[in-house]
Amino acid sequence: MSEIHMWRQWLFSQAHRLRSHRHDERGDIVQTVILIALFAAAAIAIATIIITKFTDKAKTIPTD
Repeated sequence: MSEIHMWRQWLFSQAHRLRSHRHDERGDIVQTVILIALFAAAAIAIATIIITKFTDKAKTIPTD
């Protein structure tokens, strides 16, 4: 068996393994969507806290 043939067989086996692995991931989208929603909610909450603190601090600065 030549080296090129061995590499070709290895590449085909890797491609097959990746294709079969993709089919096993069905249903993982739910967990991904939930995590993204949680991170988005956390980012909104953090931005709200920062904006509130900034606004409160700006209101205490004397402008006279």
